[in-house]
Amino acid sequence: MAIRALVIDDTILYRTVIGAILKGIPEIELVGSAANGELGLAKIRQLQPELVTLDVDMPVLDGISTLKKMKEEGLSSTVIMVSAKTQSGSQATIQALELGAFDFITKPEGSSADDSRAELRRQLREVLNKYQQSPLSLRRERGAVVAPQRTPPPSPSSAVGRLRERGIVTSTPAATTAAPLRPKARLSHSRSALIAIGISTGGPNALGQMLPRLPQNLSVPVIVVQHMPPIFTRTLAESLDRKCSLRVKEAEHGEILSRGTIYIAPGGRQLALDSQRQLVVTDDPPENNCKPAVDYLFRSVAREYGASATCVIMTGMGSDGRLGVETVRAAGGWIIAQDRDSSTVYGMPKVVVEAGLADEVASLDEMAAAIVRTVSG
Repeated sequence: MAIRALVIDDTILYRTVIGAILKGIPEIELVGSAANGELGLAKIRQLQPELVTLDVDMPVLDGISTLKKMKEEGLSSTVIMVSAKTQSGSQATIQALELGAFDFITKPEGSSADDSRAELRRQLREVLNKYQQSPLSLRRERGAVVAPQRTPPPSPSSAVGRLRERGIVTSTPAATTAAPLRPKARLSHSRSALIAIGISTGGPNALGQMLPRLPQNLSVPVIVVQHMPPIFTRTLAESLDRKCSLRVKEAEHGEILSRGTIYIAPGGRQLALDSQRQLVVTDDPPENNCKPAVDYLFRSVAREYGASATCVIMTGMGSDGRLGVETVRAAGGWIIAQDRDSSTVYGMPKVVVEAGLADEVASLDEMAAAIVRTVSG
């Protein structure tokens, strides 16, 4: 069944190009386009598309205002923001993601027409793959919302049930988990001296809910790898800093970790820790097609912090973080994975849970408390 899509953009060039690309994707049925948010809202009400590409900067009604009106009216179309690689574009895009937009693509700069089309096609194809793996796609059949499948609660007699009763497991692992949790002796691990988080699709919204719940007196540093291009990570850090009691900033090369500070890995670069536990920002190649990559950071976390590290894998597509988690766990660190139901895309946490590498599985609402427990012991 084709995914019905609508393009909202004030530039006829982008309406034409994005529309043509969507028409060329077999899973997509292009149902219309609109030149501004006001006209777009009318089309959404009339056509009820599953997917909407929404330009950030438009006259009459811009992308943010359109998204807010969609939420107010309960219009349930999944929104992909189309943004320029500028400071103002990144600010509006981060705001849109925090409001619930699914993901975003950026308008190519300084490329030939053919290269620009190829880059837009690549980005749209990638976001569509994420959408098709998300609960949003699984629950929707031509506008009919199907209740999400939930894992039944564990039996009190089961190993997970016993751990849950003791507060060690705060949510139920996925039903497909085959490997057992870490043996009981490993549950009394040392207090964590570092929190490292890997996250991707749905990240800005999830971080905007979770990080403000961390207490002001958190006694350890936090490092976050959010898959995102340059400019956008700095804007994300600034937005989160306004919401959190902890300081949030984009990581810089040579910084010494400070407790009570949250560091966001810079987009388009790799982030690691050296033997002095200082931040190292490099231009090393992508890993898992990601730059920054979770695996890249987690390897150095395992080396420098070992059993005193807690690593958290949250919403996102793919398997970035899986190998890094295995390294941290082998060094004695603690692993927390986000659960299926609260993940925008249950990809990165899923591969960790299904490999039996998660010591704890928590919902988004439970995540901050789970992290604090590893610090307080």
